[in-house]
Amino acid sequence: MQTNLITKPLTLNHFCSVESLSQEEVMSLIIRAQEFKHGATWSNNKNLYAVNLFFENSTRTHKSFEMAEKKMNIDVIDFEVATSSVNKGETLYDTVLTMQALGINVAVIRHGDNDYYRELIESPTIHIPIINGGDGSGQHPSQSLLDLMTIYEEFGYFKDLRVAIVGDLKHSRVAKSNMQLLKRLGAKLYFSGPEEWYDPSFEEYGSYQVIDELVEHVDVMMMLRVQHERHIGHEHFTKEEYLSNYGLTVERANRLVEHAIIMHPAPVNRDAEMAGDLVECDKSRIVQQMTNGVYARMAILEAVLNH
Repeated sequence: MQTNLITKPLTLNHFCSVESLSQEEVMSLIIRAQEFKHGATWSNNKNLYAVNLFFENSTRTHKSFEMAEKKMNIDVIDFEVATSSVNKGETLYDTVLTMQALGINVAVIRHGDNDYYRELIESPTIHIPIINGGDGSGQHPSQSLLDLMTIYEEFGYFKDLRVAIVGDLKHSRVAKSNMQLLKRLGAKLYFSGPEEWYDPSFEEYGSYQVIDELVEHVDVMMMLRVQHERHIGHEHFTKEEYLSNYGLTVERANRLVEHAIIMHPAPVNRDAEMAGDLVECDKSRIVQQMTNGVYARMAILEAVLNH
């Protein structure tokens, strides 16, 4: 694989939702992420500064953005919600306005409100690019990109791939982003999990089946984390019940076709969404997803900083 910069680098104003991306832009980002993974570097002669504003807990997304920024020689400015003026009532808009005034070049934001980014990208006074690190139960576009990168590394195509997205569908921003992009790229989608966590609007993208009907027919088994923080006071299942009825047990995994892969955005609730022994099994690509997250986010950062 060539490691030189692509002839016409992709340029994006922001990276906030998958709806705003064309198929060509998605594939350009995937290819660029692969180039970074194989040793490509980003030539930049400016002093650039990034701030990661995470208002919800995160390990993989937060730290992989930070690692991506450091690999690209972007200075990362510390921001801790607990010690910031957010606790004095400062709005997200004013926090970003402040960061911009201080000289920040790009802001990566995770926030509990769906579509929080619209006020920022539509504002005439906010000029720095915004990267959405997850908005409530809305979108998680950078996770979707690294997931697609992982699938593309495995198969080299998306058209007619059979992909099952299984679990807490209604509350998962990962599910929403992935179903939209995978459908546009030609994959055949199937959904499974508790029926009360399924929404009829998903039928635009695929069909619902019980997990035991899916395991022998799909190429990608994409499990989802149960969003416990969005079910407070409304827990319906024990871990054992969930795994038995809706999760990927060892027995179900053994029925997957030989070339099938197992994915999960992590963190995994072991022995709930899937048996703990499957997290690092031969079919699992969960660790690879985490590794790819750094390179996918390098491609995103490059694209928004090219504008």
